[in-house]
Amino acid sequence: MKQTIPCQLVSINRVTFFKRDELTTDLICCEISANGVHWTYHEEMTDWTQLTTELQALPGFAANWFERVSQPPFAASKFVAFQRPAT
Repeated sequence: MKQTIPCQLVSINRVTFFKRDELTTDLICCEISANGVHWTYHEEMTDWTQLTTELQALPGFAANWFERVSQPPFAASKFVAFQRPAT
């Protein structure tokens, strides 16, 4: 299986989930930050499920990210599911 994440897991500094208000629906998004570079993905992308599954391998990744970011509907919501400790 091809890796969906654009970098190695050990390079990831932060994973943040958030919602975008699309007028009649919310769009769940994910920003991956690694070494000063940021990639943004959203739930309508074809590899979304694979991406979120791969991210769960990060140590301490918050598996409850969806519940934390999806509620309440149409309200701004941002949740850091992974933050690598500073060394």
